[in-house]
Amino acid sequence: MRKKFSMILIVFLLLSMFKLSFGQTNTEGAVSKEMLKEIRSSLVMDEPTRALRNAVSNNDIKKLAYNRELAHKVDHLFRYRIKTKGITNQKSSGRCWLFTSLNVLRPAVIEKHNMKEFFFSENFSFFWDQFEKANLFLEAIISTRDKNIDDRELQWLFRHPIQDGGIWNYAVELTEKYGVVPQGVMAETFHSENTGMMRRLLARKLREQGIRLRQMHDAGQNKAQLRRQKIDFLKEIYRMLVINLGAPPETFNWRYEDKDNNLSQMKTYTPQQFYQDFVGINLRDYIQLMNDPSKEFYKLYEIKYDRNLQDGANWTFINLPVSELKEFAQASIKDNQAMYFSCDVGKQLDRDKGVLAVGIYDYDSIYGVSFGMNKKERILSFESGSTHGMALIGFDESADGKVAYWLLENSWGKAAGNEGYLTMTDQWFDEYMFRLVVHKKYISDEVLKILKQKPELLPPWDRMF
Repeated sequence: MRKKFSMILIVFLLLSMFKLSFGQTNTEGAVSKEMLKEIRSSLVMDEPTRALRNAVSNNDIKKLAYNRELAHKVDHLFRYRIKTKGITNQKSSGRCWLFTSLNVLRPAVIEKHNMKEFFFSENFSFFWDQFEKANLFLEAIISTRDKNIDDRELQWLFRHPIQDGGIWNYAVELTEKYGVVPQGVMAETFHSENTGMMRRLLARKLREQGIRLRQMHDAGQNKAQLRRQKIDFLKEIYRMLVINLGAPPETFNWRYEDKDNNLSQMKTYTPQQFYQDFVGINLRDYIQLMNDPSKEFYKLYEIKYDRNLQDGANWTFINLPVSELKEFAQASIKDNQAMYFSCDVGKQLDRDKGVLAVGIYDYDSIYGVSFGMNKKERILSFESGSTHGMALIGFDESADGKVAYWLLENSWGKAAGNEGYLTMTDQWFDEYMFRLVVHKKYISDEVLKILKQKPELLPPWDRMF
């Protein structure tokens, strides 16, 4: 009995030592019985609350919170509207940035050549985007070869070896280097329209290649040897892309029919020649603007790795108050010039009717709590950020002459929204718009001078990447 008692005592002492060595339980801030009692008593399950609980727990919350009166105020008519033809569809891909960038150019091309409609091949540009992003990743791995694998920048690289998203400057760099082609020259494929699986497999291969490059460095091979190996790795990436997307043409024959049914002469182009001869727009004349109230206004910023070409430039933008962006946008629309526009499209969107309006879903009334963060607070807490790009092509005024609504050409197909378009209220523009790309001729000289500043370099994990 004494022996048994001694064993129990030893076990107790060991457990006590184990507890001390790993620290005492921290009860500060924990949910106590008293706290829980107070919280439970704060909810009065009266008849209205019971009815709300039954309704919400058995239905789609968005349908219950829907503000019909607000939605029905929108008529989708615009006094100032850029002439466009046709709606594009990115389908199940993150290529909104590419569709939007090319949609900004389409109205000018259609007008220039008196065409019924015209569409670029997004698949052609996307092919080279993915190939260049693969090279950018592998070059970044080579340049960080001396860093510890747990370095934050290196961790970020391996988490994001490749993606199908992007912004305006990605399209600029691609177009200048590779040109563009008409849609029929390199049509969409299943994997250009459904990028998920291809992207995951490309990422898997790139991570493997990145590890191999680091192993080669650890074994004593120099940068030149790593770069030689990189070429062999890119051959694998190119093969995967061709199998998924098709081979991009080096030359092609093409002609078109105009509005008057006149058939143009058949010509042979390279993609670069086609861009210069047929499109002929200087993309460097467009300036990237931003409204991010979590950063200082009237400053130039640059985000590291926010590009798709190793020999390209990072996304560099001027941060401005939203009121100035609106002035430039109105001037551009009145002159029939579309703009690249990106926003947090998932917030307060009635996708069926094509309406973006603050308050169109009244969650405050449903729950009896206030969702009160402003734009800056939403950015800082990762509640809101730029998620989607569209072409800004119109605005309309109320009776007092103030802008009431803005028009967006989307890339979700004609069945989404109002025949492919979205109408947003001016208040929604304030709260959820982030990026705007405007031709420099509509921007004030004072703002253009900011481009001479040395940009503040932001890390790749910045909230606005």
